[in-house]
Amino acid sequence: MPGPDYYELLDVDPSVPQAVLKSAYYRQARIYHPDLNPGNPAAEERFKLIAEAYRVLSDERERRLYDEARERE
Repeated sequence: MPGPDYYELLDVDPSVPQAVLKSAYYRQARIYHPDLNPGNPAAEERFKLIAEAYRVLSDERERRLYDEARERE
């Protein structure tokens, strides 16, 4: 599985339920949001990765595919 570990980005366990996943996303997004880190390209890139992680993990099908790829690694 090339790329970042989405669970690590959101600081959650892979067995996390959707409700907790959403809270974790908001927590991380508040830390790295570009409006709160003006002129910080690293924070902006991290925010984009966090958004992508949440997009994938919040979709049941995408999450299943991601988990399967993760297990193969």
